[in-house]
Amino acid sequence: MEVDTVSVNIKPLEDRIVVKPLDAEQTTASGLVIPDTAKEKPQEGEVVAVGPGRFNEDGDERIPMDISVGDKVIYSKYGGTEVKYGGDELLILSGRDVLAIVS
Repeated sequence: MEVDTVSVNIKPLEDRIVVKPLDAEQTTASGLVIPDTAKEKPQEGEVVAVGPGRFNEDGDERIPMDISVGDKVIYSKYGGTEVKYGGDELLILSGRDVLAIVS
């Protein structure tokens, strides 16, 4: 799967990230076309923006993010907030909603 690079003017706050979900599979392994109503919600996407990280418990130091722009990630199925911006469907997630980075 390939994702087009997007230029976003959204700057996430704290430990949030902006993800462009990858398209869900259009056909099954046997070649059957899956209708839009039966498609699974995607759980994989490309990170297009990353926040600066949250503050520690004392509030005097930021905890840096482990995720960077361009990473492909797997995230919680129903995590985050879906937004439309500039014609693109994006997802704003907390860093805690990211389950893994795909290499």
